[in-house]
Amino acid sequence: MKKEVKDTIIVELGEMLKQYQHFYLVDVTGLNAADTSDLRRKCFQREVKMLVVKNTLLHKAFEASEIDFEPLYGTLKGNTALMFTNAANVPAKLLKEYKDKKKETPALKAAYAEEGIFVGADKLDELCAIKSKTELIADVVALLQSPAKNVVSALQSGANTIHGVLKTLGERPE
Repeated sequence: MKKEVKDTIIVELGEMLKQYQHFYLVDVTGLNAADTSDLRRKCFQREVKMLVVKNTLLHKAFEASEIDFEPLYGTLKGNTALMFTNAANVPAKLLKEYKDKKKETPALKAAYAEEGIFVGADKLDELCAIKSKTELIADVVALLQSPAKNVVSALQSGANTIHGVLKTLGERPE
């Protein structure tokens, strides 16, 4: 590969690191063509961009980045695929599905999610538990609506109770 091509790839990787908020480094060693195609298809369906990259080029893209990715350097061995996403937990859930099917690969090497670096396959459950922005917004809305619903319900039942008391008092002979 010519130096100009390598430089272009490094620049493109750097732009993708800026464009996407989260990325995963995945070991795809041992995946045959059919399994790789299946993984790419599932990534596409979940709006995850998957690229298989050379470790040395990715290392240089990390070095050129403004963010310190030094803890990830040790994971750049073997066949590495990058999964770029804007939802931190989507690739983790996808990898967990593969793991649940008793497949050894693809295996999580490391991840950069929510401005934190996670190294090792044992972090997969922790990454699955991260809530996306839309999930957090839904939780906040539900929490905000709950007290309002309780107040409205109490007022409505109280109105019926007060109305009943007043009606009974009005009908009572003096």
